[in-house]
Formats: sequence, structure tokens, C-alpha cells
Amino acid sequence: MSFCNLLRVPPIFIMDELFKSSFGFPDMADIIFPVNNTFVNSTLSQIEIGESAQYYQAIFLSFIKIILSCLIFCSSLCLFVLPARYLYLVYFHVVSICIVLLSYWSNIQTFKTLSSKYENFKADTITEVITWDVDGFLNLFTQFQIINFFYMLIRNLILQYCLSLVFDFLQVFATNNVINKVFSFSFIIPTLISLIPGTHEILNTVTVLSTLLPLFIMLKTLWLNIFTITNLICNGYIYAREIINNFGISAMIEAEWSRLNIPSVLRIFWAIRVLEQILYLLTDMETKNETLFEAVKYLLIKGCDTFTAVLGMTSFVSYFCHYIGVFFQWVLLTEETDDKSIGTISAVLFYILALQTGLTGLDPEKRFTRLYRNVCLLCAALLHYIHNVVNPLLMSLSASHNPSLNRHLRALLVCGFLIVFPITMLTYLWSHHSVSTWLLAVSSFNIEIIIKVLVSLAVYSLFLIDAYRTTFWEKLDDYVYYIKSFGNTVEFCFGIFLFLNGVYIMVFVSGGAVRACMMCIHAYFNIWCDARDGWRVFIKRRTAVKKIESLPEATSVQLSKLDDVCAICYQNMGSAKITKCNHYFHGVCLRKWLYVQDRCPLCHDILYKAETSKVQAQGTNHYQDLQNVIDADNS
Repeated sequence: MSFCNLLRVPPIFIMDELFKSSFGFPDMADIIFPVNNTFVNSTLSQIEIGESAQYYQAIFLSFIKIILSCLIFCSSLCLFVLPARYLYLVYFHVVSICIVLLSYWSNIQTFKTLSSKYENFKADTITEVITWDVDGFLNLFTQFQIINFFYMLIRNLILQYCLSLVFDFLQVFATNNVINKVFSFSFIIPTLISLIPGTHEILNTVTVLSTLLPLFIMLKTLWLNIFTITNLICNGYIYAREIINNFGISAMIEAEWSRLNIPSVLRIFWAIRVLEQILYLLTDMETKNETLFEAVKYLLIKGCDTFTAVLGMTSFVSYFCHYIGVFFQWVLLTEETDDKSIGTISAVLFYILALQTGLTGLDPEKRFTRLYRNVCLLCAALLHYIHNVVNPLLMSLSASHNPSLNRHLRALLVCGFLIVFPITMLTYLWSHHSVSTWLLAVSSFNIEIIIKVLVSLAVYSLFLIDAYRTTFWEKLDDYVYYIKSFGNTVEFCFGIFLFLNGVYIMVFVSGGAVRACMMCIHAYFNIWCDARDGWRVFIKRRTAVKKIESLPEATSVQLSKLDDVCAICYQNMGSAKITKCNHYFHGVCLRKWLYVQDRCPLCHDILYKAETSKVQAQGTNHYQDLQNVIDADNS
């Protein structure tokens, strides 16, 4: 699999080069819409004097360049998504073509060297050798260095023979058919003919013909397999259509993403790309004496100058973030249960930030600054993910009365990190940067995570206190609700602030379709949905409180006579509410039950017939609403 991943890297390099040249569109734009208006006037004058043909020729060549770039891009993309078996076959044929071209180049270079070095070599000299003229033979040996002459020919002959063996092996492996020996013999024909005196004038023609013979074999193989290629395309289309119809386009993308192992391929691509830049730094005299910071800065700038390079950098960011998440899960002794890991989330966030800020189109210095800012935003997102991991663990440890001191200390240590790191980050940023929209956004994320951690610790402390109480704490639910409501309100306010900050950036700093789409998504999920869910919880809680307050309170005499536990929480009742069906429950427990339905937990009699329809209208899915309430009240 790793070798197959390596074979998928060259198509990405081809697409990367096309992105660097922007598919030739800038050249076309410079010709049609020149920056200097005097050029337009000169072109118009050229039209009058009959010299506009060059202008239209330049447009035509630019148009051809764009078409070729698009065709090469589509071909590279098709090669990238090929199954492994067909990918190997393509590379076998590509290597075969390279071998043929190498054979041609070797023959041409050898004959060119010999012809320039031995241009005084005449047929009469050969006659002297044949007639055993000793003086002529010595003259040939000393002046024309006949040993070097034969050495170059024999070396080229051995090379051509080895190339023919490799060509035979690749063709047999790719087609499962043994090729004719005549075609293999064509590799060494030019060298053998060069040994015949008086044939140097036709060597170039013989070399070209001997090169065309192997290429003819490959064209013949391609023509015979044209139906296989057509069936492969049709089967791929049918397969994709069936997956889309049955499971949706997201399932198809996920399946192909896993089959092609795209993250690993992108990491290999970006690593090779960075290695290429490192070699350039080591060999270039102007950049050889740069400091380590300047070298890393150069590598980061060059590592995100195209869309494919940003994808490669994104794969590395995802890789590192994944292991950061694994580290904190190891610290907390938990396992990842989310459908999407922090690696996937961080990759999506990093790439969206790159697109939203136009990272690839910025100048080098601005690109490095923007990359630095995007990394700061990504760090804030990582902190929120870590909090989402530690918060359920804190609630579980406190609510389940877990006696493991080790697990409590680990969770509290992570919470301490989530407080100290944002504070340190805020101190550094505000001391080294002036006030800007970016700094306000990063600061709001960090302050929000600090508040969320403090809310989690407060709720955790309340549950720990409740764990060591011997009596039922009726006000616990209210305290938890108020603390969580405060945290949710602060989070909602920060969401509104970030939305307004984004509006200001889009209107006065830099707009764009990607930024506008992300703002709409943020406004819907982080503002509208949170406000709607919070309002639903508030209405349900207020309605339940009113119902509970209307129920009679049980006296101490009634409770002692009952001498029973609450049927909902199974704890002793120091106080209780009496339903109309004469059942006793804790007021807090009954209030939570009323979030779900208006029937008695024991006899299922309707508690409030007049208000049943009103309560049912507040939510179509009672169990989903219950989950929202549990999240707010931490039942």
C-alpha cells in the first residue's frame, strides 16, 4: 500500500505545477487586458499597418496552452484515482517509454561524440589496418585513440542490451505476451551498424527508426486494450452512480478517500516538496548562510503557495493534531468515541481558513503572517476539542462517585492546562501585536475556553459536594442549571461577537465567497440553532416549574406515613410533591420528568389534561428534547 501511495504522488506534482502556472490564464489576461494602456494603443496601430497577426497568434498560443493544461490536469487526476492494478500498468508503460527515449538519447550522444572526436577518421585508415600497415596502425592508435573508440561503442552496446532486457520484462509483465525478439534487437542495431565503415551518414536515420519500433509495440498494445480502458471508465461511472443513489455523494467521497489513502499520499507529496526546497537551500549560495528561522520561514512560505501544497500541509497538520488528541486521551485514560477525530476536524478547519484568507495568492511575507495567524486560530480550536474530551469525564467522575484519585488528578491537570495555556497565549499575543480583528477573534476563543473550563470545574465541584452529602440536595439541579446557563450565555455572546467581527472583516478588510459562506454557516449553527435550543429549554423548564409549584407540598406527617423513596431517583424524600393521582415524588425529579411527558411515572395518568397539547407543541421529539435538557441540567 505504501508503494502504491508513492506512485500516486507524481500526478499531484503535475497538478501542482499547473496550479503554479495558473493553467496559463494570467498570460491570456496579460495579452487581452494589458496593464499598460499604451500597449493597447500600439496594438491598434499595429492592426492598421498589418502587424496584428502576432497579437492574434499570441492569443491563440495562450488559448492552446490553457486547453493543454486542462487536458493534462484531467489526465493526471484520472491517473491519480486509478485502481492499483491499472496504476501499475500505466507506470510500466511510462517507464517503457522512458527506456526507449533513454536509448535514443544514448545513441545520439555516443554517435555525436564519436563523430566530433574522430571526424578525421577516413576509409583509407581502415585500409591501412586491414593490410597490416604497422606505421598506419600506430598512427591510428596514437592519433585517433582507437581503444577509446571501441570502448565507447561497447559501453553503449552493453547499455542498449540492458535497456532491451528491461523493456522486454516490462512489456511481458504489462501485457502477459512475449514480444518479438526483432523489436528487442532494435535497441542495439544502431550501435552494430556504426561499426560498419562509411555508415556514419545514415546513423541518425537508423537511430530514429530503431526508436520507432518499440513505440509501435506500445501503440499497438494501447489500441488492443482500448476496450479495456472503455470498460474501466464505464464500470467506474456505474460504481459511483450506484453508491451515490444508495448512500449519497458523501459516502462515495468517503469510500474513495479511504481507498486512495489520500492523507498519506498528500503527506508524501508535501514531504518530497519540502525536501526539494531544503536541497535548494543547501545548494544555493545566496540562501546558504541564512539562519534557522529564515530557513523554516522560507520552507513554510513555499509549502503553501498552491492549492495542492496547502492540501499537503493540511495533511501534516491533521497528522500532528491527531496525535495531540491521542496524547490527551492517553493522559485522561479515555478512548475516542466521536465519529470525526480531531485530525479530521483540524484538517477541515485549516484548509477552510486557507481558502477563506486567500493564502496561496498572498505575497510571501503576508502569506507567512497569515499562516501564523491561522495556526493560532487552530490552536484555539484544539483547546476547545480537549475541553470536549475532559468535560464529560469530569461529569462522569463526579456523578459516579469514582474513588480513583489518579483519574481525578489527570482530569484536573488537563483543566489547569486549559486555563494556563490560553492565558499565556493571550499575554504573548497582546504584548507582541496591535489590536486587530484577528487578535480579537483569537482572544475571544481563548477567553471562551477559559470560561467553559471554569463552568465545568464549578459543576464538577457541586457534584463532588453532593456525593459527600447524606441527604438529598434539592437545589443542586437549580445551581447546575444557573451555572451552565451562564456558560451557554457567554458562549452565545461570543458567537454574536465573532459574527459581527466577521461582518466587519468582509465589508472593510477582505471579502470573498468562502468567507460569506462560512459566516452564514456560523450564523445558523452557532447563533440561530443555539438560541433556538436554549429558548426551548428555557420554556420547558419554566412550564415545568409552574406545574410543579401548582402541586401540593407533602407534609412531614404524610412523608413519615408513606415511608418510601422517590420512584424516579430512588432516594429518601425529605420533601415531596403530591400528584392528583396521589403519588409522591421529589419536586426536582418530577420537574425533569415533565420535560418528557405529562403522565405520571407510576400510573401513567395524565397530570395536566388542559396543558397537554401546549406542551406537546413545544417539541415534536420528546426524547431529543430530553437530551438537550440533560445537557443543560446535567441530570
